[in-house]
This record gives sequence, C-alpha cells and structure tokens, in this order.
Amino acid sequence: MNEKIIVTISGVDKVGIVSKVTGVLADCGVNIEDIKQTLMQGHFVMFMLCGIEKSKHSFKEIKDALVKTCNEMGMEAWVQRKEIFDNMHNV
Repeated sequence: MNEKIIVTISGVDKVGIVSKVTGVLADCGVNIEDIKQTLMQGHFVMFMLCGIEKSKHSFKEIKDALVKTCNEMGMEAWVQRKEIFDNMHNV
C-alpha cells in the first residue's frame, strides 16, 4: 500500500524547527518525499509530503509524536492522510 501524509508546521521562527521535526520523522521511519518552507515576517511555515508505507509506526503514532514535539516548541502541527487532503481540496 502506498500511504502518503501531508505535514504542515507553523509558528514563530526559531532555531532547530526543521531538525526536530525531521528527527521525529526519521525516528518513525518516515520518508520525506517533498519539503517546502517559507518565512513570512518572522512566521515559519513548512509543508512536507511524506511516505509512511515502510514505517513500523501507525499513522496515529506518527501524528502524536509530531504534535507533541511541535507543542514543546510552541509550534502547531497538522498531519493528514494525503487522500483526505486531496479530497478536501477537490470539493
């Protein structure tokens, strides 16, 4: 099965955001397939397309780990299955 997720991270820019988020994904065995980030007036936003098909962790475990790490940094994290994300934007 080809499982993809969309990860969005947002918050005030600070050192270490990319390192911590990508570290969580690596620890979960998640492959980052595409990544975009921008800084708008001190506000950091990052979007990632990731493959979770080879991960030994469930979608919920991956999502919970990302949300926990982002909360600890004062950031917001949204993690969605790509198929749901696509359907939401095709209405």
